[in-house]
Formats: sequence, C-alpha cells, structure tokens
Amino acid sequence: MTEARGPTTGDGRPLLYMLRGVRYAYPGGHPALDGIDLDIRAGEQVALLGANGSGKSTLLGLLDGILAPHAGVMRALDRDIATVAAGRDAFTFHREVGLVFQDPDIQLFSATVFDDVAFGPLQLGLPAEAVRERCERAMALMEIGHLAARAPFELSGGEKKRVAIASVLSLEPRVVLLDEPTASLDPRTKWLLVDLIVRLASEGRTLVTATHDLEIVPEIARRVVVLGEDRRVLADGAPEVVLEDRELLLRANLVHEHLHGHGSLRHTHPHPVGDDHHAEIADGTPGDRHVAARPPRPGVRRARRSGRANGRPSAGR
Repeated sequence: MTEARGPTTGDGRPLLYMLRGVRYAYPGGHPALDGIDLDIRAGEQVALLGANGSGKSTLLGLLDGILAPHAGVMRALDRDIATVAAGRDAFTFHREVGLVFQDPDIQLFSATVFDDVAFGPLQLGLPAEAVRERCERAMALMEIGHLAARAPFELSGGEKKRVAIASVLSLEPRVVLLDEPTASLDPRTKWLLVDLIVRLASEGRTLVTATHDLEIVPEIARRVVVLGEDRRVLADGAPEVVLEDRELLLRANLVHEHLHGHGSLRHTHPHPVGDDHHAEIADGTPGDRHVAARPPRPGVRRARRSGRANGRPSAGR
C-alpha cells in the first residue's frame, strides 16, 4: 500500500487527473481538503473511502469541475480545472465527466423518466433519433426501460438512483463520479445497484465512487483511496490490502471497536461506522451486549478483523 500518490501503471493508460497539494476551504476558512496528492488514470475503478466530513464529496466536486481548488495544482482531462469551474470549456468538459449526486432528487426534475434521461443529450443539440438511441442505451444499462413514462416522484429510492445514473450515462461520458450510490437503500436494491455499477466498469469507463460502505468496495473498485479526518490522503492501495488493515480503518474512522462478550469470554473487534449492532442483545443477558470500546484490560483478547460480512443476498441479483 502506498501513501498519498496514485500508482504508476506503466501500461500506457492516459493520466486523466493530476492533483498536487490541492486545498479547498469552506466559506469562513474551514478546510475541506488540506493537501491532496492524487493521480487517476483512464479505465480505473477507484473507491474514495472516508468518514463523514473527510472531504469525499468535495473531492468529487473538484473532479467534476464544479469546484476549483483554493491552492495547489490540478489538471483534469488535459485542462486546468480552475478554468472549467469558471465556466470556460465547461460545456465540453461535462460531456466527458458526469457526477451522480447522493440525493437523486437533485438531478430529477422533468415530467417523466425519459425526459430526465434525455435532458443532457438535448442540450448537446443532437438529432431526435440520436437522443432516443442514447436514452434507450442508458436506460437498458440501468434496467429502467419500463419506467420511461413514469414520473420521477412516483419512484422508489433505488429506482431514482438508477434514473439519475442513466441521466449521466446518456451523455456517454468517459468518467462517471458516484457520490454514496448505495446510501439509504435496502440490501436487495443495494446489491442490484452494485451489479449495475460493475457493469459500467466492464465497459471500460473510469469510475470514482465515494462511499463509506466497506462491504461493496471489493465489488466496485480495483483501487482504494482513503481520506483521513485531517482531510488528506491517508492511504492508497488495492482493496484486499486496505480493507484488511484494521489499524488504518480505525484511524480513518471507517470502523469502530467494541468490547464483545460471549458468556465469560470478552474480546474486541471492529464494526463499520453506522452499524447498529451495539444496541442488540442476543438472549437478554449482559454478557451478550455490545458496549463501547475501552482500553483493553489484562487478559482481554483482541480478535483479528473477520473480513467481509457473508450476508450478501441473492434476491434481485
């Protein structure tokens, strides 16, 4: 696993993004990103991991050219990203890069699903038949063709997410940026969407997905970039390396550690942040309650991280 810099592939793939010492601050001066060094090459599938407030969404905004860094150097698709954020060459840039927001309602505003998916291609001035072909391809890829005549407000959360992704895919971008795509989805819908994201990657698109859902990372990414709570790149490596590094995940606040009791045996093990496991009682006895972690006492055994959960459902896949 490497620190701070993206890998040198040596396979001839073009460098799409280059960030050196990039900083961005909120109004009032509070830092959102504080010295990011990062390379992303064509065809990569990258997961951005980090706790809430680590700067994942801000970094996606920079990669999409809707924000410009306040300090440092950033090139994106052979452009100075500051010029794109200022509106120069933005139209061409956003034909090549598409961002899917965490809240799909931000992107869905038309009377029907088809109209939302067609909005981008229509702005390109394409002939009506070309627009229809693009929309049909995008909707088929997201498996929403049957929803074409529906109003977006009638859809479920998972359906809205797929429509939002299709509205970006209809522009046929080289790069797709996804902000927490599985947030607030039930397990069946989550894994259906993961399968569709994997399908996008199989077509050779460059995908950058911001998430703190560790379970989906091995499926959607071949590279993991971890943002620390200091809003810098904490680690950069393969999923199988990053996800097995318990100390790293604890430092990044991506897992938290609890004491756990089975009768007289007590040990500690990490859980993903946001997991509601600690409120559960297996049989009503105090020994089965999860409690907040404390410094280990003599004789308390630390367990190794157990790896991925085995509860991936088959329904809807």
